[in-house]
Amino acid sequence: AVEHGRIIFDNIRKFIIYLLSGNVSEVLVIFLAGLVGAPLPLLPLQILYINLIGDVFPALGLGLGKGFTAVMQRPPRDPREPVLTKRHWLAVVGYSVVIAAAVLGAFALAITKFGMSTKEAISISFITLVITRLWHVFNMRDRQSGLFINEVSVNPYIWIALAIGAILLLLAIYLPVLAMVLQITAPGVSGWMLILSASLVPLLVGQTAKFAARIRD
Repeated sequence: AVEHGRIIFDNIRKFIIYLLSGNVSEVLVIFLAGLVGAPLPLLPLQILYINLIGDVFPALGLGLGKGFTAVMQRPPRDPREPVLTKRHWLAVVGYSVVIAAAVLGAFALAITKFGMSTKEAISISFITLVITRLWHVFNMRDRQSGLFINEVSVNPYIWIALAIGAILLLLAIYLPVLAMVLQITAPGVSGWMLILSASLVPLLVGQTAKFAARIRD
């Protein structure tokens, strides 16, 4: 009973951190672009579609996880401890900033270096944010767990969620009716390279931070 209680509590924390960091990053992308007078990197309907892909399915997968195998080796949690401690709030802020920076970086490079139109650059930022948030689910592993084998990577619901997200993303890009509604243009080879490079940055930063925290502990 204690083990299952700890797993449920951990899953709630992961669920909340994942959702907060993803949604705050969207706000930062819009806010920072507006602050410098740049074109908006995301359109309203695109944001709704991103939330469908990046919020619903991965978050549900995290909520159904079986938990970290060594969860019973941790000392008891203070019953007065909040669901999100200061460390967790710092993680939310850190993840949000890195995700927003990756998306805005891809958007800026699409316009300045690759000479894309505003519509094409918006498509780049949309796809980058979707893929970034799908990768981001792997940042929700316990920092004491393994890099490749952990409670997130062995969770079958996570892989189902990622498959659904990938399918919905491809439909948004290559299904003409949906692409027209969302105002998405298919990226070329260089666009995909930019997207994949930028989308991996938050994952690499997150895993590096967990590795550093594990050493420090």
